[in-house]
Amino acid sequence: MTFRQFAFNNVIRNKRLYIAYFLSSLFMVMVFFTFNIFAHHPVLTGGIMESGAGQDASLGMDVAAVIIYIFSFFFVLYSMGAFLKSRKKEFGLLMLQGISTWQIRLLVFLENIIIGFLATVGGILVGLLFAKVILLIAENILVIEESLYFYIPWQAVVMTFISFAALFLFISFFISIVVKKHKLIDLIKGDKKSKGEPKASKFLTAVAIILLGSGYVTAFIVEGVNVVMAMIPVIIVVVIGTYFLFTQLSVFAIRKLKNKQSLFWKKTNMLLFSDLAYRMKDNARTFFMVAIISTVAFSAIGTLFGFNNFITHGLRDAYSFTYTPHGETTEEEIEETLAYVETVLAEGQIETINKQPLLHFYEFEEMGNRSSIFMTPESQYNDMAQLLDYDTVRVAKDEALLATLDVAMGGYDLPDMDEIPLETGEELTVTDTLQSGVFPDIVYYIVSDEAFDKLPEPISQETFYVWHAVDADHDTLVEAGEIMRNHLDTYELQPNDFTVYEVSAMYSPILFIGLFIGIVFFVSAGSFLYFRLYSDLEEDKQKFRAITKLGLSEKELKKVLTRQTAILFFTPIAVALIHGAVALNALSNAFHYDLFLLSATILGIFFTIQVIYFIIVRYFYIKQIKQAVF
Repeated sequence: MTFRQFAFNNVIRNKRLYIAYFLSSLFMVMVFFTFNIFAHHPVLTGGIMESGAGQDASLGMDVAAVIIYIFSFFFVLYSMGAFLKSRKKEFGLLMLQGISTWQIRLLVFLENIIIGFLATVGGILVGLLFAKVILLIAENILVIEESLYFYIPWQAVVMTFISFAALFLFISFFISIVVKKHKLIDLIKGDKKSKGEPKASKFLTAVAIILLGSGYVTAFIVEGVNVVMAMIPVIIVVVIGTYFLFTQLSVFAIRKLKNKQSLFWKKTNMLLFSDLAYRMKDNARTFFMVAIISTVAFSAIGTLFGFNNFITHGLRDAYSFTYTPHGETTEEEIEETLAYVETVLAEGQIETINKQPLLHFYEFEEMGNRSSIFMTPESQYNDMAQLLDYDTVRVAKDEALLATLDVAMGGYDLPDMDEIPLETGEELTVTDTLQSGVFPDIVYYIVSDEAFDKLPEPISQETFYVWHAVDADHDTLVEAGEIMRNHLDTYELQPNDFTVYEVSAMYSPILFIGLFIGIVFFVSAGSFLYFRLYSDLEEDKQKFRAITKLGLSEKELKKVLTRQTAILFFTPIAVALIHGAVALNALSNAFHYDLFLLSATILGIFFTIQVIYFIIVRYFYIKQIKQAVF
């Protein structure tokens, strides 16, 4: 048997040992390949990508492919490193049989080439099987008129094969070079040499608390444009604090818990805590990496969906069609526009409720730099509010309400007027502020009908034409809006459903890319945890085999293993969820828009995925331990 045959048989006959590394590598190939299937689809590389927004999205896809490839490199490198670390005993036995360090390096190189080739081919084949599913998902997420049909992705196949062949070749060469020469006794013992009880620095523990606390407080209190200015310093502080959290604070907390005898001596807690500090120390870097990667995934997806939700939510709650002619528009042009809108609505069989409120604009000395301010009587506001299912208001005769669009809270200067003078010499007191999209003005005042009649003469008036659809489907409204926009070529007319469609079409490729990368990061983080868990499998088998002889029952074994696995899986994810929640809260402060429900949904979905992953891994891990023990 030649050395190459020995390397090949070593891979084929030790499937359990190699399967985790192989599947992780195959997954990264599949992700890269399926993304390229999507990115190079004829529909997406054709007409819809020739516009300015389309070209930006196309560039974004290219950048995303590079990001996925770079991340794949480091992921495979880490996976290979963890894989080799678990094989020290095997290398020791081979050296005991006479194999030299150079031959060990050649063995690692050949094995990695074999696994890399199989993972690349396998990833492409699995990607082809799921290609249609990916395209269907993309078709439903993206706002495009054409169907993303299945096609033979030769360009994606060639690009993926060449890219990952080069990646595995480089990593194989690099890993074989850096494989260190160890003493035979150290290799035979593997990676089980005691490193002494972990200790934590009180100073660095305090630093971790201070850094994380200051980062969180800053993220909560900054608002508007200050969020962007504080972002980089907060990220740096929180990243450093997270590292010390796992390397110092966690060990310090565990030592404190171990000193509580009532807790330490309770049932199987002694087994849990005795091993926990060592696991936290050994896994600190993995936990840190998983927490940061998961936070990036949460924050990226939350930011993209939050921004999209922010810029479209006002339009979704608006009237179906609005028309606000400005002073330069002639009566003839107004009549032509109104007639054309009615014609399009009739042709589309769209039933609407029509309103034509007259908007009055006033000028006061207290307005400062403002040229005019819109004021509406309570009855007019309530009449329009009922169309959009907004709450109606009641305004006292000596009071006024300041109404704003949601975007007004995003850095727009609100009026300074606490009191509004009337012609009679009386004054209205501004008592409250509410957010409302009933009228198109960014800020305006609502007064009682009685007080409205006492206002001075308005300096200008505009008619606000509204058509609000009754039980019309979204596609019909979009089609009607596109016809109006193409024919009239005026932005005085706003077909809101079509505007939402345009915005969604512009941002949906970016949303899909962000979602894709976020999922890659999150699944990769789970794979890191999987490697760390199974790297200790043999040690755990020996340890629990010995403890079981002392009387540990099967029920108690499952309880201890479940706790250990849960700590390994959920400690970094819990930290990442907290980081993500703080980051999304900062995003809410930047937009001045409540993203709580969206944030809770995104974080909840990721947590649910992690729970499912934990249940599956726990089942197979406990099964292997039980087979070795009982």
